[in-house]
Amino acid sequence: MIYRPLGRTGWHISAISFGAWAIGGTWGQTDDSAAMAALHRALDRGVNFFDTADVYGDGHSERLLARLRRERPNDSFYIATKAGRRLDPHVAEGYRDLRPFIGRSLQNLDAEAIDLLQLHCPPSAVYGMPEVFSALDDLVREGKLRHYGVSVERIDEALAALNYPAVQSVQIIYNLFRQRPAEAFLPAAQAAQVGVLARLPLSSGMLSGKFTRDSHFGADDHRGFNRQGEAFDKGETFSGVDFEQGLAAVEELRALLPGGVSLARLALRWILMNEAVTAAIPGGRTPAQVDENVSAADLAALPAPLMQELADVYKRRIAPQVHALW
Repeated sequence: MIYRPLGRTGWHISAISFGAWAIGGTWGQTDDSAAMAALHRALDRGVNFFDTADVYGDGHSERLLARLRRERPNDSFYIATKAGRRLDPHVAEGYRDLRPFIGRSLQNLDAEAIDLLQLHCPPSAVYGMPEVFSALDDLVREGKLRHYGVSVERIDEALAALNYPAVQSVQIIYNLFRQRPAEAFLPAAQAAQVGVLARLPLSSGMLSGKFTRDSHFGADDHRGFNRQGEAFDKGETFSGVDFEQGLAAVEELRALLPGGVSLARLALRWILMNEAVTAAIPGGRTPAQVDENVSAADLAALPAPLMQELADVYKRRIAPQVHALW
């Protein structure tokens, strides 16, 4: 496993970490026994950073991670969660006081302090409200939070977050189907010594290469019900890429795979090629999925000609759909 510094926290976290959205819900049927086996396998394979949120399964994901801490008391690892999406209505003003939500997460996590609290894709106006970040500073001083960061939808939000000196991390969609962050944001984050967490690294599973035109997603799976942004930002489902267009791009990517390398492993290794990225946070609902994800960190650096071919597929197939939107 590769370990990289997360902002100025002093932590070094696994470059392949664990995204715990899928084990909480909204990705089809969940199985807690398989989820716990996946979490244990992640620790066994050197993962030391787990990303969740209070809305993943209405706190169920957080509670699974609390259980992991109880079952692995001798292992040292970090849990990052998020707050804000439970606000109703979800408006910028609500972010001035997240204490009730943070208190609930502390209960779910069975913790005295949250390792890393992230604002959960707040409205853009929040980045012009310094009082929101001052309130987070207060929570750090009180010992409720160890550090804080943000999770964003848009490049302009990510850049705005860098203006707040105590922001330690920015979580953003970055993958083979969402390459725009590399243009301005990733260099700026690296210069500011702010960690970058790449979410949706496999584009909601599209970059696993396992889907076909006949793939079916259940009524409780956002990959079926949120393709046009019906429930939340469209970009959170397949990175905003049209399903059919994504499948066509996957076929081109598949033709570029080196021998013995799966598309999922290639996609994860591509993310790690950018040194500004602290960690990719793929989900894993089974130990086998965790094994495949983690093994991407063991791959050799991708050669320059392959990197160019991957960029060409993006420019031709994907960029016209998504590049200017987020």
